Amino acid sequence: MEWNAETLKILSECFLHTLSPNHEPRRQAESYLSEASDKPNFGLAVLRLVAETNIDDQIRISAAVNFKNHLKSRWISVETNKNHRGNNNPDAPVLSPIDDTEKEQIKQLILPLMLSASPRIQSQLSEALVVIGKHDFPKAWPALLPQIVTSLRQGMENNDYVTVNGILGTANSIFKKFRYQYKTNDLLLDLKYCLDGLAAPLLEVFMRTANVIDSMVGGGAVTAANLKPLMESQRLCCRIFFSLNFMEIPEFFEDHMKEWMGEFKKYLTSTYPALEGGGGDGLALVDDLRAAVCENISLYLERYEEEFAGYLKDFALAVWTLLVGVSSATGRDRLTITAIKFLTTISTSVHHNLFAGADVLQQICQSIVIPNARLREEDEELFEFNYVEFVRRDIEGSDVDTRRRIACELLKGIATNYKTEVQSIVVEQIKNMLAVFNANPAENWRDKDCAIYLVVSLATRKAGGTSASTDLVDVGEFFGSVIIPEIQSQSGSAMLKAGALKFFTVFRNEIPKQTAVGLMGDVVRFLASESNVVHSYAANCVEKLLLIKDGGQRRFNSTDINPFLPILMTNLFNALKFPESEENSYVMKCIMRVLGVADFSQEVAGHCITGLTHLLSEVCKNPKNPVYNHYLFEAVAGLVGRVCEKDPSLIPTFEASIFPILQYILGQNVTEFWPYAFQLLAQLVNLNKPPLPASYMSIFELLLATETWKGHANTPALVQLLQAYLKKAPDELSQGGRLGQVLGIFQKLVDIPSTEELGFYVLNTIIENLRYDVIAPFVTHIWTALFTKLMQSPKVKFIKCMVIYMSLFLVKYGPPALTDSINAIQNDGKLLGSIIEQFWIPHLKSIIGTIELKLTAVASTRLICESTVLLDPAAAATWGKMLNSIVTLLSRPEEERVDEDPEVPEIGENVGYSASFVRLHNAGKKDEDPVSDIRDPKEFLVRSLARLSAMSPGRYPTIIQQSLDPANQTALLQLCSTYNCTIV
Repeated sequence: MEWNAETLKILSECFLHTLSPNHEPRRQAESYLSEASDKPNFGLAVLRLVAETNIDDQIRISAAVNFKNHLKSRWISVETNKNHRGNNNPDAPVLSPIDDTEKEQIKQLILPLMLSASPRIQSQLSEALVVIGKHDFPKAWPALLPQIVTSLRQGMENNDYVTVNGILGTANSIFKKFRYQYKTNDLLLDLKYCLDGLAAPLLEVFMRTANVIDSMVGGGAVTAANLKPLMESQRLCCRIFFSLNFMEIPEFFEDHMKEWMGEFKKYLTSTYPALEGGGGDGLALVDDLRAAVCENISLYLERYEEEFAGYLKDFALAVWTLLVGVSSATGRDRLTITAIKFLTTISTSVHHNLFAGADVLQQICQSIVIPNARLREEDEELFEFNYVEFVRRDIEGSDVDTRRRIACELLKGIATNYKTEVQSIVVEQIKNMLAVFNANPAENWRDKDCAIYLVVSLATRKAGGTSASTDLVDVGEFFGSVIIPEIQSQSGSAMLKAGALKFFTVFRNEIPKQTAVGLMGDVVRFLASESNVVHSYAANCVEKLLLIKDGGQRRFNSTDINPFLPILMTNLFNALKFPESEENSYVMKCIMRVLGVADFSQEVAGHCITGLTHLLSEVCKNPKNPVYNHYLFEAVAGLVGRVCEKDPSLIPTFEASIFPILQYILGQNVTEFWPYAFQLLAQLVNLNKPPLPASYMSIFELLLATETWKGHANTPALVQLLQAYLKKAPDELSQGGRLGQVLGIFQKLVDIPSTEELGFYVLNTIIENLRYDVIAPFVTHIWTALFTKLMQSPKVKFIKCMVIYMSLFLVKYGPPALTDSINAIQNDGKLLGSIIEQFWIPHLKSIIGTIELKLTAVASTRLICESTVLLDPAAAATWGKMLNSIVTLLSRPEEERVDEDPEVPEIGENVGYSASFVRLHNAGKKDEDPVSDIRDPKEFLVRSLARLSAMSPGRYPTIIQQSLDPANQTALLQLCSTYNCTIV
């Protein structure tokens, strides 16, 4: 695209039309720009349009946005672009990148243009510059850093803080690459380059700006307008300081620590009435600067404690003093949180003695912890108007950066070294708050809420467990005197009710079963609360109670639930009718859990399936909450499984409710739900007895179609469904060429590394359910396909799958069928022996899984005791090696047997693969033991060996002594002794 007056006119008109409220001109303009973006120098032309000061600002802003987006999608190479897009959308078109000549011209123009542009254009060009910098800086753009330094110095000389802050803001965004990335040599070299060029100029800008601020404030002629850009400059310098110091302390910064730390302390201890007095954005700007300082000194305390030690005491006092003043103020969250984090870091470090005094601990609790742990107006508004966010923070623990949580973290940190003192102070505070509440419950409910919050937040949770404990209060006594009255009361604050329900949920393991059952009716009543938080917490409480186990058994069973079941299910389904709770994940998860525990009458089961299918039909119209959707499908699968297994006569009723939904999902291409639909269909097929109804056989034909298998995310569910059909309709499989179609599916699956295991699932199910005469015409084809892949790509996972398949083949059809079918492939009749020697024996010891281990051990035992291949005297060494592997498999724990590293997939194997399959636990098929007639594979081994050796006395002890390693010889002798067998 050439740059001339005509191009300027066309582009200007196009960008103007993109702002049109009328659809047609806007569509035409967007279409033209989309086509033009493929032309060389399009980005450069748009950038030049942005530079035209005589063009209307709205057009230039629109062009700047387009330019930024153009760079995001086209600056990188085709390969990188494809990989980035493929992870999310493998079918998205790959856009051709900007050529190198155009890139170089853009790099020359963008920084000067950004600095001279208006603020709105500057912000877009700054983002565009960062896009370039992310990929090219510094190696492919060495001119940028000198340009930045030169522009900074010119801006300082001219006292032009628009330029200075524009440069600093861009540099800040670029240098973020040095935070939170794995330290590599290349990254360290980039950091050194940046430090060499910018460390000194950055300090120069920081100190000169500090002097300007001091002279303004000292002279008394300071205004908010004059001070704002200076404070923003210092904030940006602090953020760049954080990035450049993140990996390791640079020598320059260590040498000039006194200057930096002196200014940092000043911003924590000084006040700026011109900005702070009016509140609003002026106060926010100063707080942002102080927060940036707190992050910097926290970094130095955590990473460079020795170098920072001399400054710590002064900073601790400064932060403490600052916090006392801002603790109760609203709108100052970030400063409060970063400041408390700094004190928390001190509390767990070797410098914790700064908090050693009893009066210090008392002040921390009274002046910092309690004010920040109390409910504030913002919390109440969040509770009322954004329950999803409130619950996300409170239940799901995403409140790590909230005042309430960080204040409690400070208390936990101090308690690391001063547990007794902290406990005593907090207990007294809790007593005081409860006393204040009792004096006037209607007015002082926030005090009780704070007391409950402290107990819950300071609770100790066992690693990997669900139980919580606390030394602050006696849980039983506190629950009885503080929580139960709140749960049973019909009046009071909804927030307090939520806090009581949360306490019940957190300490559920500590609450006696009888007490909990006695409160179940009250908790169920809360499900009808109009407060979204309260009915969400009630649902969460019930769901978590039903998960409690004592000695491996569920504490609450159907007997405990059934008295409340009708009202419980009614309230749960009604809760989903409240505004904004239509897709409440906590309520649906509770429904799913109750359906997995309770016993249902036909009437209640009918109401439940009607309610669930109605909800399914609603979400199918617009799937938007994947967590809720998953629990909804789990609930359906759980109900279908439990009720229909108990009373098969209800299967047709459930099918009548569910089939229309499944047909809608498949017919209307609700692709998000296809994996769920296939799993539910598999469950229904498995519940039926042969012969399957005609409605299922029509779906079977769809299942065999090639088109059905094109979506990778659907494959596991389709395999599960295919397995169900193979099990329930084996006779139909042998008709109309269907077996050939299924084997075609098997071959496609097994040829792809990501689905080869699924291919074996199909193959194994065929063997389990079909007679040998049915599969005989295809056996050679199957072995040829497997052995071809084995020779081409002998991966460990594939080999183990094949050993399991061959074992299943042997136990189902017998050793002669295995031997004859494999050896028929080669004229010399030695193929099975080679396969056993090269693959079966070396990988047998790596088999895992209870059923798989038993199957392969039994099959291998039958090989050495029944197969002519291994019973041949010439194969004595191979016989011994096989026995050695069998004994290893049966006698040694998994961690001693399985020592191979996980295979790393080849580059490109999974590029573009979008794995969105989610397994339905309640719809999963039960694993079946193909050798269920054999109770103990160890006993089967030694009894088989005893019978075999009795037919050739003296032969096998010699082979065992020569072939088995000493540990396995000992293990085999122990097994013989255990089962009273002798190998003669």
